[in-house]
Amino acid sequence: MSAPAPRPRVGILISGRGSNMVSLVEAAQAEGFPAEIALVLSNVPGAGGLDRAKEFGIATATVDHRAFNRDREAFERAMDEVLRVNQIDLVVLAGFMRIMTPWFVRRWEGRMINIHPSLLPLFKGTHTHRQALEAGVVEHGCSVHFVVPELDAGPVIMQAKVPVLPEDDEDTLASRVLVQEHLLYPRALAEVASGRAALVDGAVVRR
Repeated sequence: MSAPAPRPRVGILISGRGSNMVSLVEAAQAEGFPAEIALVLSNVPGAGGLDRAKEFGIATATVDHRAFNRDREAFERAMDEVLRVNQIDLVVLAGFMRIMTPWFVRRWEGRMINIHPSLLPLFKGTHTHRQALEAGVVEHGCSVHFVVPELDAGPVIMQAKVPVLPEDDEDTLASRVLVQEHLLYPRALAEVASGRAALVDGAVVRR
């Protein structure tokens, strides 16, 4: 009987406290989860999420973007080298506050996912909860998508919805969406890591 195939090794990129990172790590500890969280990498020295990752026994690394004198591709090449040395198969963005260059996106095409706090294609960019309230929508939520060069434009893998309540402000709406993010992201990662969802010719294909 042949040994089971090794689980894909996941590198999570963070810039802050990493609440979505924690939900992914906790989910990956469950028996049968199809991915291993192998590395947490931050562009911010001392980011709170690094300490959380260490508590879980996960390898951490820092590549400070400020050390590259605004040379975005040089920063990304240094980051890519860390990912390569750690034998990372999939990259997961979890509050990583840097816009990737086309070089890095192409390097990880089909192997890099992100979560965005809106029901894409609605409300790209920042302040999504404010945008939703100003637009008067009755439904809001979050989306996990493959990363493409255009910001927040990648094909959507999965979404979760919440109602927008009459008494909502940005904070209350953000809190309810964040709960759904923590549930949705592990499910979407499992779909990609298992091969049940893949990026093919610019679209998500289910297998």
